[in-house]
Amino acid sequence: MILHNETLIKEYTDSGYWDASTLMDMFHQNCEANPDREAIIDPPNRMDLVGTPARRLTWGEVKVAVDSIASSLVDRGFGKDEVLVAQLPNVWELAILYFAVCKAGGVLSALPVQWRRKDVGHVKGLTGSRFYISAGSFHGFDFHGMGEELGFENCIDLTELSEMAASSQIRQPDREMSGNDVFTLCWTSGTESEPKGCPMTHNNWKFLIDQVFSPEACGLTEGDRVLCVAPLVNMTAVGVNFIPWLKCSGTFILHHPISMDILIQQLVTEQIHFTVLVPAMLNMLLKLPNVDELDLSSVRTICTGSAPPSAWSLNEFKRRWGIEIINIWGQNEGTAIVSGLLDVPSMDLRVDHFPWWGKPGVEWPSGAHGMNVKLLNESGEEVTEAGDIGEICYRSPGVFPGYYGRPDITEKSFTKDGFFKTGDLFIIRDDRHISFYDRQKDMVIRGGFNISSAEVENAVLGHGKVKEVAVIPVPDETMGERVCICVVPLDVDAPPTLEEINELLKADGMSMYKLPEIMKVVDAIPRNPVGKILKRDLRDL
Repeated sequence: MILHNETLIKEYTDSGYWDASTLMDMFHQNCEANPDREAIIDPPNRMDLVGTPARRLTWGEVKVAVDSIASSLVDRGFGKDEVLVAQLPNVWELAILYFAVCKAGGVLSALPVQWRRKDVGHVKGLTGSRFYISAGSFHGFDFHGMGEELGFENCIDLTELSEMAASSQIRQPDREMSGNDVFTLCWTSGTESEPKGCPMTHNNWKFLIDQVFSPEACGLTEGDRVLCVAPLVNMTAVGVNFIPWLKCSGTFILHHPISMDILIQQLVTEQIHFTVLVPAMLNMLLKLPNVDELDLSSVRTICTGSAPPSAWSLNEFKRRWGIEIINIWGQNEGTAIVSGLLDVPSMDLRVDHFPWWGKPGVEWPSGAHGMNVKLLNESGEEVTEAGDIGEICYRSPGVFPGYYGRPDITEKSFTKDGFFKTGDLFIIRDDRHISFYDRQKDMVIRGGFNISSAEVENAVLGHGKVKEVAVIPVPDETMGERVCICVVPLDVDAPPTLEEINELLKADGMSMYKLPEIMKVVDAIPRNPVGKILKRDLRDL
C-alpha cells in the first residue's frame, strides 16, 4: 500500500533519506543475529487480563510465530494491502502481529481496547477491513460479539490467534513490499468527531529512528531492555518504544494496564534500560513512601511527554539513580521533537525547551537533520523573533502521507509548501529553542488519547434534559486531563445527572475513555459576539 506521492518519494529517495529496505529486513536480521536473546515478555498479570499464562519469547521463537500467523492469514484469504483491525491489550501476540500482518502483505490497524461500536465501526467502514482480532471477552465486554455485529467476515479471538502462532504448517507468503509501503495505521482525534487514520510507511518509521528517536538521542544501546507502559496502538508506544526496540534488537517488556505495583516490580526485576512515563507517573514514583528503597540502577533513560515535566522530578531522578529524563513532543502524524541529552544538555531547560530543529544555520550535537520546523501566526506569516507565538508546522521524511481515506481533511492539514499544520501553538524562547504554548485544536488529551470536544458535545446534546453543553479539559495528576461537561439544563429544577448522560453515550457506542467524568451545571454558556464559545472563561470558572 503506497500512499506517498511520486514527487515526494523521488525527493526523499534522491536525498538519501528513503530507500527500498523495510522494517521486516531489520526484523529478520535481529532473528538471525540473536535467536536466543529474549525478544518479548508478557505483563506478569496476563493471567488476570486474558486468562492464559504469561510468556517470554526469544527472537527465534518470535520468528516462528510471525511466520505461522502470516501463513494462516494468507490461507484464510487475507489479501495484499488489506487492513487488519485488532483490539488487544498489551500482550505478546499484539507485538508480533505488526510483523505477521506485514509479512502477509497487509497493514495492522491496532485500536485502543477502550473503543466501542461507534469508533470501531467507523474504522471498518473507512478501511473496508474484513479481519478483526480481539481478546474475545475482555474486562466484561464482548469484543467478539461486537466484531460480528459490525460485520467483520473473519473474527479471530486471542486464543485462536495463539493457536495460529503455534501452527507447524508454515507456508511462507510471497508478498512483495518496499520501504514506501505502509507499515502501521494508527488513529487520532482532533476537532473532528470521528477518528482519523494516520498511515506510516517503513521509510517514515526508519527516518524517525535514525534522526528523531535515535539511540543517540534517547540513550539506547544494542540489546537494551525496553519497558512499554503505554497501549501499543499509537505514537507513544509504537514510535518511542516498539520501533527503537526493533532498532536495538533488544527485549520488549509489556505492561498492562497502569499498575504502580507491577510497574515497580518490572522496573526493578526486569533490568529495564529505557521506558516512557508521563510526568504524573514520574511524580508518583518519587512520592512513594518507600522511594528510598527502590533500586532503579539499571534504568538509563526515561522519556516523558504529553505535559511539561517538573524540574524537581528531572533533578530527583538524576540525583537518586543517575537517570536522564528526555522530554518529547510528537503526534501520530509523524511529527516529533526530542529535547534530549545532546541537543538540550541543561536539565532545567529540558523541562520546556525544545530544539528548534531545521532553523537555518543551526547544527545540533545529536546530528539531527532532515526536519524543517516553522511557526506561523494567524495570518499565515512566519514568525522568527523571541517571544513570538505561532502554530508549529512541520515537514520531514517522517511525516505521514495524509489521513487515510480523507483527502478533504488532508488538503486543509498541509500548507501549500508541504508543511503539516499540527494545531499546536509554540513560543520562540531564543535563537535555538521553542516551547509548547497552547493547544489550537479544541480537544481533551486523556492518558495520551485525543478526545474531540465536538464529538462529546454533539452526543450529550442528544439527551432530552440538556439544552446546551460545552466540553473543557480539567487538569488531572494521573491522566493529564479529564473530560468535563458544562451543561445548561432544559429544566433548571430537574437537571440531568452525569450517570444519566453516560448511560446514553454508552448505549450509543461511545468509547469508554471519552465519557465525561465531571459535570458542572451552568446558567449559560459564555460566547463572544459572533457566537463562539469562550472556553477559556469556562476553564476559569
